[in-house]
Amino acid sequence: GVRHAFGPVTPDDVPALLRGDFPGHGPTEQIPFFARQTRLTFARCGVIDPLSLADYEAHGGLLGLRAAIAAPEAIVPTMVASGLRGRGGAGFPTGIKWKTVAEAEGSRKYIVCNADEGDSGTFADRMLMEGDPFSLIEGMAIAGIGVGATKGFIYLRSEYPDAHSTLLQALEIARENGLLGPSVLGSGFAFGIELRLGAGAYVCGEETSLLNSLEGKRGVVRAKPPLPALEGLFGKPTVVNNVLSLATVPVIFEKGAENYAGLGVGRSKGTMPIQIAGNVKFGGLFEAPFGLTLGEIVHAVGEGTRSGRPVKAVQVGGPLGAYFTPEQFATPFTYEDFDAAGGLIGHAGVVVFDDSANMMAQARFAFEFCAVESCGKCTPCRIGAVRGVEVIDRMAAGEHLGALLTDLCETMRDGSLCALGGFTPYPVMSAYRLFPDDFAAAKEAAE
Repeated sequence: GVRHAFGPVTPDDVPALLRGDFPGHGPTEQIPFFARQTRLTFARCGVIDPLSLADYEAHGGLLGLRAAIAAPEAIVPTMVASGLRGRGGAGFPTGIKWKTVAEAEGSRKYIVCNADEGDSGTFADRMLMEGDPFSLIEGMAIAGIGVGATKGFIYLRSEYPDAHSTLLQALEIARENGLLGPSVLGSGFAFGIELRLGAGAYVCGEETSLLNSLEGKRGVVRAKPPLPALEGLFGKPTVVNNVLSLATVPVIFEKGAENYAGLGVGRSKGTMPIQIAGNVKFGGLFEAPFGLTLGEIVHAVGEGTRSGRPVKAVQVGGPLGAYFTPEQFATPFTYEDFDAAGGLIGHAGVVVFDDSANMMAQARFAFEFCAVESCGKCTPCRIGAVRGVEVIDRMAAGEHLGALLTDLCETMRDGSLCALGGFTPYPVMSAYRLFPDDFAAAKEAAE
């Protein structure tokens, strides 16, 4: 049948809703926010009972896994052909990572799902784990069969109690129905998944810190090489993928690699679940092929600021993402274009700020965030973030420290062991470069 949308709904509205005379918004698929989307990864979210395996299968679930089981030798080549890139931030080709693990020598191999979604303004992982957990389980099973791994781990952030409860139940249902176990769907391939909770450290979203935490060690970054694909969890070859990457895998095997690769632009293949937040009229999850411009996302989809004031800046890629001005809104939402513009897509969080935002304060927040969340292993991150807060405070007091700020950011970018310290300069320097008036205003006020 046709789904109809209602909302906002209060408890007092329920009788009218059940009678059928509560005013609604019409068919869900015709609402502009949804009509513009191409939902592949999130096609079932909000449509099915997340804990009904029968409902999952009725909406195309397990077709991808069955196709993969029928031709296990084609799993890795299919992933390479799909062009899927990691949705957790780095954008590394998923198929290449799987190929490396598949060809690596090891008595055991592992699949690790990074569900430690900690970026501000991001919520896609949580939505998927709560709304369609079997897609993640199915994707991990395909990955395991493809690379020769028999054990998987989901590393979930502790702040997601609903996702934790849903995943626990979904994993038990999957075991009871042969989706996990000694013979996945009777194929003879063994694969099991264990759910582990993090302890709230942002840096454990970095793959090597996550692996240390899984091993029961302190969550600090490991130096690379060796790469986790060669020496990962417990020193064994390990695939570390984000929730969205793994949940997209079943779609690729259901519809075909060519179908998926046909969406998007250039080397940015497929769709991206964009999370729109901040001072925006219509926030939420918007899944669409790569190629939309940043301006379309903010104005056509989000319909501008909630306050009604002009957009001043948009931060893309979480708290360590660069800021963009309205003059840059023609930038296509692709990995290559954002890299060329001095930014990063990251987890595809888009946070909107109106003209009341103080970008000097935002730059200070980036340093402060890094100082609090640093694991402390490398000096550029551990000390650099603290010095960064001090430099911004001195600039606010009227000192001319632009050259010192630039030098500090270059040191952090080039010398940090991981992206926490390495990417903190993105928001700082983009704010300093694009909004010099905010820094000048602080100087004038101090004088």
